[in-house]
Amino acid sequence: MITVFGSINMDLIATPERLPKPGETVMGTSFTTAAGGKGANQALAARRAGSMVRMAGAVGDDRLGSQALALLADAAVDLNGVRYAADATGTAHILVAEDDGENVIVVVPGANGTVTEDDARRTVGGMTRSDYLMLQFEIPHTSIEAALVAAKQKGVTSIVNIAPFGAEARRLGAMADILVANETEFDLYVGNGELSDEAREATLRALHAESSQTIIVTLGADGVIAIRKGEIFRAAGLAIEPVDTVGAGDTFCGYLAASLDAGLAFKDALRRASVAGSLACLKPGAQPSIPFAATVDAKI
Repeated sequence: MITVFGSINMDLIATPERLPKPGETVMGTSFTTAAGGKGANQALAARRAGSMVRMAGAVGDDRLGSQALALLADAAVDLNGVRYAADATGTAHILVAEDDGENVIVVVPGANGTVTEDDARRTVGGMTRSDYLMLQFEIPHTSIEAALVAAKQKGVTSIVNIAPFGAEARRLGAMADILVANETEFDLYVGNGELSDEAREATLRALHAESSQTIIVTLGADGVIAIRKGEIFRAAGLAIEPVDTVGAGDTFCGYLAASLDAGLAFKDALRRASVAGSLACLKPGAQPSIPFAATVDAKI
């Protein structure tokens, strides 16, 4: 079983022809809302991939809170770990460019910021050694750390997606069993500037030699590179024309966890997650774009 401890948001999405430059105003062509939050996205992806999933976090006791949980509830994700806070439900304000599908995002944590260390210990306390714990960085770092410490003590496998990247990413990322980053986040994580493919592989080997961590770096259209038990793995996604890249990384993470939970070999889990991440770019919105297992498996 997979437990996701993390953020639950409503995404507020505007679509301009292109992303504005600093200080510039551009006209948009559409506006939509969709359930999101990196934690909730990963939970829904893992559930659609076929795993039993429990979501833990917080929403506001407001209209956005019920909307943010709707798709998770419809998918039969266990929501008993979600509590209602006095703060408003978290929101993500997203611009998605029509010309290339790239995006910029501003997250307002709201209720996510009320998630506590006690929430973390209570969440992990209900897990078993065979479970996977998924974490991201849209809830307080103290709560993430408490969850990682509790998971280590209990023998639960932890997966940390170091997004959005911040000052605590290096310290907390090093505590995880499996670390997932996109190429920009990984380059920031190691602090060596933009890395070439060869330098990135060498850096992966050096980090792994120190920590024995499984480290995974997603590379967008170039697929994914990872290291596990001393071996380098690569997996390709699909050749696509992206519509909206919001949620693609969360889809990758959810499918990765679900595939490992199902007992797939690591290389097969990487490929399945990469294909799922590609398919998530073909529709707008984070959660609405997450593909179902049958669609993903038909493309592998």
